[in-house]
Amino acid sequence: MPLFSIITVTYNAADTIEPTLKSVASQTCTDYEHLIIDGKSTDSTISIAEKYASSQLYIASEKDHGIYDAMNKGLSSAKGKYVIFMNAGDTFHTSDTLAKMAEAASENPGIIYGQTEIVSGTDRTPVAPRHLTAPRILTMQSFKDGMLVCHQAMAVRRDITAPYNLSYRFSADFDWVIRCLEKSDRNYYIDYIIADYLEEGTTTRNRRASLKERYKIMCRYYGTFPTLLRHIKFAMRNTMRKLRH
Repeated sequence: MPLFSIITVTYNAADTIEPTLKSVASQTCTDYEHLIIDGKSTDSTISIAEKYASSQLYIASEKDHGIYDAMNKGLSSAKGKYVIFMNAGDTFHTSDTLAKMAEAASENPGIIYGQTEIVSGTDRTPVAPRHLTAPRILTMQSFKDGMLVCHQAMAVRRDITAPYNLSYRFSADFDWVIRCLEKSDRNYYIDYIIADYLEEGTTTRNRRASLKERYKIMCRYYGTFPTLLRHIKFAMRNTMRKLRH
């Protein structure tokens, strides 16, 4: 059983998958498996992935019902103690990132997490840190303020995971992390950038629909009235930020 299962879901990702493959293959910690869960791409995604063939790389390509269905397939195939979802185009920050996470894993926390940096899709240069910062103490209640930690920047112990809820099209990852936090008795913060997040993703392309889903999820876990008040504060904060700029 490997320590980590790194799961990358793809569909026609020829333009973005190679940095992810390179990043995983360059890790100094080799106690992992890398699962490519592809939705039957019609471009060169699979041929690019096959260039990185190794005993640690597993490639499956078949039709699916979207990104979260593919993630569920990855979860059901994973054998590692911890799972990390690293989407096509996203990368580990440095070659020793997984080694840092492996050190934290020795203490058996439910979730290991850190910071995220946004990078451009052309030359991988840093664009900005995320506007939400991962807190040093993370609980289920932390997500009242939004998705403070990207799932690319966390490793979740597989025994506390559950399938993604496919009723959410754009924010099932938000719901999934909250459910994992519900089951985690202890979380380990690494004061370090773990993931470089590609600037444009599925959620950002569908921002309005994603925010609506997140609002419903917050109401479910944190109550409708408190969530409404919190969103009024979010709107006021965003307005003030725009005025300052």
